[in-house]
Amino acid sequence: MTLLDRLNLPTDLKVLSYEQLEELAQDVRDKIINTCAVSGGHLAPSLGVVELTIGLMKVFDPENDRIVWDVGHQSYAYKILTDRKDRFSSLRQYKGISGFIKPSESKYDAFGVGHTSTSISAGLGMHVADELTGRKRKVVSVIGDGAMTAGMAFEALNNLGHLDKNMIVVLNDNEMSISPNVGGFSHYLSNMMTGKFYTRVRKDVQEYLATKPLGNRILHLAKKMEEGMVGFFTPGILFEELGLRYVGPVQGHKIKEVVRALENAQNVDGPVLVHVMTRKGNGYGPAEQNPSKFHGVASFDIATGKSVKLGGAKSFTDIFGETLADMADKNPRIVAISAAMKDGTGLNLMESKFPDRVFDVGIAEQHAVTFAAGMAISGIKPFVAVYSTFAQRAYDQIIHDVALQNLPVVLCLDRGGLVGADGPTHHGAYDISYLRIVPNFTVMLPKDGHELEAMLRIAEKMETPVSIRYARGSAGSYDDIPVTPVELGKPEIIGGGKDVVIYSAGHIFDEAYKVYQTLTERGTAATLVNIRFLKPLDREITADAARGAKLVVTVEEGSVKGGAGDEIADILMEKGVLVKIIKHGIPDLFVEHGDHNSLRKLIQLDAESILDNIAKNL
Repeated sequence: MTLLDRLNLPTDLKVLSYEQLEELAQDVRDKIINTCAVSGGHLAPSLGVVELTIGLMKVFDPENDRIVWDVGHQSYAYKILTDRKDRFSSLRQYKGISGFIKPSESKYDAFGVGHTSTSISAGLGMHVADELTGRKRKVVSVIGDGAMTAGMAFEALNNLGHLDKNMIVVLNDNEMSISPNVGGFSHYLSNMMTGKFYTRVRKDVQEYLATKPLGNRILHLAKKMEEGMVGFFTPGILFEELGLRYVGPVQGHKIKEVVRALENAQNVDGPVLVHVMTRKGNGYGPAEQNPSKFHGVASFDIATGKSVKLGGAKSFTDIFGETLADMADKNPRIVAISAAMKDGTGLNLMESKFPDRVFDVGIAEQHAVTFAAGMAISGIKPFVAVYSTFAQRAYDQIIHDVALQNLPVVLCLDRGGLVGADGPTHHGAYDISYLRIVPNFTVMLPKDGHELEAMLRIAEKMETPVSIRYARGSAGSYDDIPVTPVELGKPEIIGGGKDVVIYSAGHIFDEAYKVYQTLTERGTAATLVNIRFLKPLDREITADAARGAKLVVTVEEGSVKGGAGDEIADILMEKGVLVKIIKHGIPDLFVEHGDHNSLRKLIQLDAESILDNIAKNL
């Protein structure tokens, strides 16, 4: 039995020696690796913060104090060390624990998070609320260096410095490189300048000089000299200028150093930033050597680090990446833009061929869209590759900077629909609804890889805004359906029966087609309309398909509120087609995490559930 198994957590952690804490760190690391090898997850980021997490829990009380994690990619050790070590094997599985911080899952989780760069804002809000209500507790916000590429983090830092609150921000830095000599001396300097003795003397001198005639001028000069020392020997001058006391850099894989820095930070009057240096994937060789690959992983072999993958058709992401690279080869106007997701959105091939035409702007979706708009108005053809869920962060820019100016920016929305184990923060549930209402946009919904490629090539020729929405995973193929040309605004119609007419929007066609086949086999006269486009959509063809029908069924893997089903209903009403309509999509709730098939069944978006609903209404 390991030390981790024997502990009553989080209480027992407080009394462990540093030697025992090092042993505990290895146990936690092993548990993360063994679990992620089966269920997948964000492995490298979580391995990088094991010692930091132990240090935080040694210094602070997670039951009373608030430890606010950013994103949740780094939260696995925290989950294990609070109240979920016995449930950790269910990570990201249907009805298991979430891969992200989730207050409804545990009293130790301070703030729900799935999109990055929110921890400082949320932590400051908690601290101010505590002051207003008289609650006594400490608030610590933990944020990664990658998250600091987002403007929201600096908006929060600026506000924190302005309000001058006694709050600690921990910057987990696993990218910056600081030479050992400078790093070591600056660490010594920070320890000295935030120690109890220095802090007490500093405060006494300030109070004394404040009573003297030239005291304020002397204090100002002393502060500038102190800032100069910090700025010369550390990278912390930016944070000092924002009004935060800088501590660090701290070696994040040495628990004793982490604990000492956090204890020193508590001595400071006002906001403090503790700069902790860590290494992604620490303690697991394959993840250390390739942290990008192991940032988010599917199941893998622990001994080799190789993914355990099932064979199958190409993914939508693969087809997007290959097609865009081929188009860029022939069209020098084409560029690709990513918000810190080049790997996930399939831009590797294009980057390898045209490195000066692929731009990763960091975690800054708002900037990515307006950056693309600036390129488009100057004659370039930008394709912005972004997950559907993250495009939500740039909605204002999509409307004002792209659509209002009618600029030829192409939004390539990966992970549309349910995304499985990442859960409600990452499901692409709303893009159909929120883009359907924006003027000037063309909204494309490919059912498979053939249509995705065709739509990318159509979008290339357009001089107006376009969105193309596709799913995570296999693009599928339908060999028994004749391939028809993809024409802008024209739906694909299969069959001609009038008992049931099914309208399918995008990749959910795989379920809609099963429904159509089953109805046909049962002798029910059915028609299947693959709409392909939501805007524009040929309204006459769309309405004619339903004339004389007994029942119309709409199917989409997006919000049923304001989605494709509502557009079909509007068209039928406008064209005088009076028929009962039942709509299937993501209901008006946040869908939990789990495997894709279980989630579709949960929300009755699988073929069997749709058939049952048809039987009740026909």
